[in-house]
Amino acid sequence: MERTLGLIKPDAIAAGHTGKILDHILQAGFRIVGLKMLHLSRVQAETFYAVHRERPFFESLVQFMTSGPVIAFVLEKPDAVAAYRDLMGATDPSKAAPNTLRSLYGQNIERNAVHGSDSLENARREISFFFSEAELLALETPAFSAV
Repeated sequence: MERTLGLIKPDAIAAGHTGKILDHILQAGFRIVGLKMLHLSRVQAETFYAVHRERPFFESLVQFMTSGPVIAFVLEKPDAVAAYRDLMGATDPSKAAPNTLRSLYGQNIERNAVHGSDSLENARREISFFFSEAELLALETPAFSAV
């Protein structure tokens, strides 16, 4: 079993897509083992996206990610990182495959509805950024899942 971090970004929350996105994730066979809503501070957003600090879009990304609440969640499934990245679709919603989260709910390359870890190593780092071990369900604990 593998875990990955996902975020529902401020644009998708403001547009009222939270429930549809979570349902789409559950229907794809993921188990949600941690879930919280928060409003990132500037320092939190800068720290989380520090890998992009030298990129030209860093400042607008930080402004966007602090513009409203986000929902952070931890997903569990075999090969979760790759499976969730497939479900999200390409970063640019106009290039994302049909029925991916970004094709359905993203507006543009910056306001693309969701985030997901890009490697198992980053998933571990990103999960620990948002969640303590105590906040995550153990493997045998019932969790949110599709019925």
